[in-house]
Amino acid sequence: MTLSEKDNLYNWHPYTQHKNAFNHPVIVKGSGALLWDDSGKEYVDAIASWWVNPFGHSNVFIAQAIFKQLTQLEHVLFGGFTHEPAILLSEKLAQILPNNQKRFFYSDNGSSAVEVALKVALQYFYNKGEKRTKIIAFEDAFHGDTFGAMATSGISFFTEAFKGSMLEVVRIPVPTKGNEVKSANALKKLVATNDYAAFIFEPLVQGAAGMVMYSSSALDELISIAKKGNVFTIADEVMTGFGKTGKNFACDYLIEKPDMMCLSKALTGGTIPMAVTSFTQEIFDGFYDDDVNKALFHGHTFTANPTGCAAALASIELLETKEIQNNIQLVNQSHLAFEQHIKNHPKVSSTRVLGVIFALEIKVNGKQDYYGEMRNKLYSFFIEKGVILRPVGNIIYVLPPYIISKEHLKKIYQTIEEALDYI
Repeated sequence: MTLSEKDNLYNWHPYTQHKNAFNHPVIVKGSGALLWDDSGKEYVDAIASWWVNPFGHSNVFIAQAIFKQLTQLEHVLFGGFTHEPAILLSEKLAQILPNNQKRFFYSDNGSSAVEVALKVALQYFYNKGEKRTKIIAFEDAFHGDTFGAMATSGISFFTEAFKGSMLEVVRIPVPTKGNEVKSANALKKLVATNDYAAFIFEPLVQGAAGMVMYSSSALDELISIAKKGNVFTIADEVMTGFGKTGKNFACDYLIEKPDMMCLSKALTGGTIPMAVTSFTQEIFDGFYDDDVNKALFHGHTFTANPTGCAAALASIELLETKEIQNNIQLVNQSHLAFEQHIKNHPKVSSTRVLGVIFALEIKVNGKQDYYGEMRNKLYSFFIEKGVILRPVGNIIYVLPPYIISKEHLKKIYQTIEEALDYI
């Protein structure tokens, strides 16, 4: 029995209807921006494997940091103990995040980071004896698949089966160009009720919605409105964090600062599952009390795993190098050049670029299903051509590793052009 046959026999893959899914390529090796399957076929990873591998696959620098940590202390419970890698990582995060972020809670993945933020927002007001049980989020948001994160997500078919089982969340329009006033007015009305504990958002780019982008000035206004109404703001930087937008964090474009931030994905350079939720000192102080019941009773077995912390420290060290920062700018410039080349294509309705993110929207009649015929046709075409791209409906996006070569970027762009002729 082949590995592919065994995979079909045993494994249940994410976001997959197995009845009509094709056999998944069996990836056996990765290096830089490339992956190889068990037949020797080469793939360019144009989305950094769901946005987690900014420094490329099998990065030796991160691997060495992991090996060193594994041979010293692989794991210790964080309940009642601490360790140097977690202390150093928190110290480093305090230096590179907005300067109001003072406290750091570790978990395992992006959804969990969001769950922690939501629970903290709700319990903060509960600890004060104030009833605020609702959350504000954007339309078409995506914050993860656990129940709190799912509740704040606005992509309906992900959550349709669970209606009535989740937090109460009210959605406001995304402040895309022309919708800024509508979005701000909607938030003002909700904030005025004093029913809401937090406003959660993907800063500047809604990833799973198809790389929908909006301005930093629009988000600054929304954060200001929330703060005036004593509603906490949660920046979900799981996708945008660690260089994707051209700055270390999307929030670095803002004047206003969020009260909480959620980080994961590129945190460890794609090596070890890990997440962080950061908080202001004010929020931490809302749990600092003689009453033990006001503590945050939330935890994960692998909270602040030392090996994950070591990987994160190595990843941040790489991010801060001149070489990587230059590479981010080179990818951005390459995207901008391709945008100029492709934006007037007869099948293209719009394009957008921010940092290493490029998105192209294909002209269609009517709304395309998220996992509809066009998406599936495009995805299969890209895989056949040896390029890993996962279109969202009629939107093709590129979010490559920062270390990608000009030649591999060129292959990605050429394959997208071929796809436009193919559909």
